[in-house]
Amino acid sequence: MAIKDPHPTLVKFGYPDNLLHEGDHWAVLVRPEQPTLGSLVLCATGAAAAYGDLPAEAFAEQGRLIKRIETFLREFSKAEKINYLMLMMVDPQVHFHVLPRYSGERRFEGTAFIDSGWPALPDLGRTVPASGRLIETMAACWASSR
Repeated sequence: MAIKDPHPTLVKFGYPDNLLHEGDHWAVLVRPEQPTLGSLVLCATGAAAAYGDLPAEAFAEQGRLIKRIETFLREFSKAEKINYLMLMMVDPQVHFHVLPRYSGERRFEGTAFIDSGWPALPDLGRTVPASGRLIETMAACWASSR
């Protein structure tokens, strides 16, 4: 059920190419710049610019998605913690940066992903671009997870 006219925040974070899941109110996308391996964006599909403006159904759907996201990230990146950042200063539509957090490093096809902010605030300034192969692998893992 592709969104007919995706808002700029969805497009910035790679919709539809980085899409893992699209529901009635939320899309889960692979974050194009990965501060940690497996970083996602949980983005409202509607154009609301304030969290409180979302319909009640969006919160119910979000709750179900959070459970799936957390299971997925614990499996995919061996996340020790998961951070949700709602920043919305540059990209105005409702969205969360979902960052798996871990000590040490994680590797994907020879590339090291270091959580350079661990155990404090995530470092969004140090990222690794999400390769097409990483997006494909995450999509396949998402499809097989529940």
